[in-house]
Amino acid sequence: MSHHYYETLEINRSATDADIKKAYRRLSLKFHPNSNREYESVKKFTQLGEAYDVLSDPRKKATYDKFGEEGLKGGIPAEFGSGGAWSSKYIYHGNPDKTFREFFGGDNPFADFYTNDALLQFGGLQPGVVKTQDYPIERDLHLSLDDLFHGCTKKIKISRRVMNDDGHTSSIKDKILTIDVTPGWKEGTRIVFSKEGDQGPNSIPADIVFIVRQKSHPLFIRQDNDLVYKAKISLQMALTGFSVDVQTLDGRLLSIPVNDIVHPAYKKVLSGEGMPLSRDPSQRGNLTITFDIRFPDKLSAERKHLIKQALDLK
Repeated sequence: MSHHYYETLEINRSATDADIKKAYRRLSLKFHPNSNREYESVKKFTQLGEAYDVLSDPRKKATYDKFGEEGLKGGIPAEFGSGGAWSSKYIYHGNPDKTFREFFGGDNPFADFYTNDALLQFGGLQPGVVKTQDYPIERDLHLSLDDLFHGCTKKIKISRRVMNDDGHTSSIKDKILTIDVTPGWKEGTRIVFSKEGDQGPNSIPADIVFIVRQKSHPLFIRQDNDLVYKAKISLQMALTGFSVDVQTLDGRLLSIPVNDIVHPAYKKVLSGEGMPLSRDPSQRGNLTITFDIRFPDKLSAERKHLIKQALDLK
């Protein structure tokens, strides 16, 4: 069972109604976004509003205490709804400033800030609420190397809270976001959908940001705009020459002759056979072929003698 509402208000389950009000008063003033510019203040202020909305209402509090957050928000069977329990699904209205104003009373939620001496100092605080944008919501977008080579279109369904026409209540609606992947995009590329996050009456919706994460490929390793292919060859091939076949991402079969003696650090570089450049997909990086030389597990005395004779450069 979750007790995060109590933790949010920094009280225990035995707190009285007066304790709940005292805790909300202290913390809501501390974390109000107009007086607290720290990164987490908007989120904390919203959490405080929801916690107070639940714990200050005897019916909601009774349901929360008995069934936890799941029972409160998911609804409980009708047979458990007697004795003051809240049997319908609870949804916070999402307007922590409304909760704040209702608590302090009047149109000016900062009226209680005046003392006989002077207005408490809150660093440029003005009556009313200044809208601030919620922090970006970041999600990974996993793409295959083929997707990043050719480009593609991805459609992603999101669910977000949108304000209803009355300007006070909200509901959850689905939306499809379309991402046109440009050939050559790299790991870490960020795609920003401006203000597509949850809507609130006193906040600017967050941007939704998708971050490209490249899946591994069975044949190629990507290094910036280049591709690396590792060919497995025998010692005989390394010493006598061979041809290596590479199936490219665009479906071509490259047959590359290798007539040099191949040592462990040997590489074969093919210009223009790598990844497209995102700024100009007609241009491409390189394809580098490296070699994994397989040595024999054992040799007979006769073969050792023959090899010695063959490699005797005198």
